[in-house]
Amino acid sequence: MNKNNEHPTLLHRFLHWEQCTPDSIYLTQPQPDGSVIDYTWHETASQARRMAAYLQSLDLPPKSSIGIFGKNTAHWIIADLAIWMAGHVSVPLYASANADTVRYVLEHADVHVLFVGRLDGDAAGWSIISAAVPVDLPLIDLPMSACGHGKAWADIVASMPLPAEVVCPAPDELATIIYTSGSTGNPKGVMLSFNAMYQAPALTGAIYAGGKGTCSSDRLLSYLPLAHTAERAVVEAISLFSGCRVFFNLGLETFSDDLRRARPTIFLSMPRLWGKFYQSINERIAPSVQQAAFADPQQAPLMKAQILSALGLDQVHTGLSGSAPLPVKVMAWYRQLGLELLEGYGMSENFGISHFSLPGQVRAGYVGAAVAGVHSRIGDDNEILVKSPAQMLGYYKQPELTAQSYTNDGLFRTGDRGEQDEQGRLRITGRVKELFKTAKGKYVAPVPIEARLGNHNRVEATCVTGVGLAQPVALVNVFPDTRALLDSAQGRDTVSTELEVFLQALNAQLEAHEQLACLVVVHEPWSIANGLLTPTLKIRRNLIEARYHDKIEAWSELGAKVLFE
Repeated sequence: MNKNNEHPTLLHRFLHWEQCTPDSIYLTQPQPDGSVIDYTWHETASQARRMAAYLQSLDLPPKSSIGIFGKNTAHWIIADLAIWMAGHVSVPLYASANADTVRYVLEHADVHVLFVGRLDGDAAGWSIISAAVPVDLPLIDLPMSACGHGKAWADIVASMPLPAEVVCPAPDELATIIYTSGSTGNPKGVMLSFNAMYQAPALTGAIYAGGKGTCSSDRLLSYLPLAHTAERAVVEAISLFSGCRVFFNLGLETFSDDLRRARPTIFLSMPRLWGKFYQSINERIAPSVQQAAFADPQQAPLMKAQILSALGLDQVHTGLSGSAPLPVKVMAWYRQLGLELLEGYGMSENFGISHFSLPGQVRAGYVGAAVAGVHSRIGDDNEILVKSPAQMLGYYKQPELTAQSYTNDGLFRTGDRGEQDEQGRLRITGRVKELFKTAKGKYVAPVPIEARLGNHNRVEATCVTGVGLAQPVALVNVFPDTRALLDSAQGRDTVSTELEVFLQALNAQLEAHEQLACLVVVHEPWSIANGLLTPTLKIRRNLIEARYHDKIEAWSELGAKVLFE
């Protein structure tokens, strides 16, 4: 069906589906009033072609940078297609980006036109960000835009004739510049070719549907930021490659309804959400009741089906997880339900095409073996080195940094530390630069300890630190339901006792120099909004350490095992 050699880019694939399945629904967009709008491949192509004609009418230099600033919607993808059809380069910006980041990306990427969609805070969000947008930058308002000051998408599409032909790009041409969120400094602009984006779905078929691959009958729910590599690779790239349908999430308050509407067959999430699903079922059905039902051959199938259906995951044949380790008990629970979660490892610099677990070959704590076509090895300082068919063209405007990022034989220096088992499965053990030295002169790798802390059902995120201390300390961000318990003395005592027992068991598994002096439950939740989490919910280690720097030493010397800020 795919005839890959005839369709070497995702834009070629899109035009294939437009021609072969014009009346099939491609995109399903929920509206604020509860209704939904379906866009067929034909309608999607019609709008994309007309918007491309408008962009071409602006007489911009070839391969100009065009920004897409907004939450996931059908028109986010349609705008991306229009940019490619017009011969330009798409530059996504996170809807949650602050004014400094927006200003930097627009200037650094030389953005000539900006599509603006839904933003965090809607109109209020735009009013905060608008000062960072050059007054002379042409704006185009996507449907449901938070801006209202640009040209309306619908008006442009209605006024433009349908172009007779689309000139497709060559595979090695620049398709997009993805600015990595990072945890320090300004983001880097990762330049990806059309070939890199095409390789994501082309090389990863063994992951899906038990090795059968993706197909046009698959369904996807888009809710993680399309500005991030993972969502772009799994949702946009797979949908264009395989011709499958994409449903969108309107917001947090409609997530359950949007998930049940989509009944996805492929579902990508982060450990945080997989854990929330797990907790929500445990609150409704006691774990002891679940286990009793799972042990009964007659009750087990019904119980498992009911749980997956309640979550909206009853049609999922492939569940994917990334960005952080999955707690072992969460992974085991889903496996009991018949859903084997597959963890993977990748980065913007290789469009996520690096390592992935395969069905039936999952090992807890590991992210799988190298994807077909990927060459990987462990280098000095246990650094993971990777050469991927989807490797970036380089960092935009940073040729020296690009050169420094590769070994002499062409492998990319990931900055992550790891180790491989006998089957080549990779385990991430931390960052090369994240090791810290205690007062005893011993080095501590925080990430493996943080992964173990994440196995506790009250721990949402954690940061292990301790430069110059006798023993490391763990800062702990608890889940909202646990935070509510802290308002009462009895609830606080309960949480303290549970965490102290957990800490004792954890320390027994660690080397002497790694053992934690205490757990400190922080007062303010870490979030994207306060800058302590990245848009993909990874901790911003340097900012967290800076926030609590003046208190950490005193906490470590108090002698208490569990403290509350």
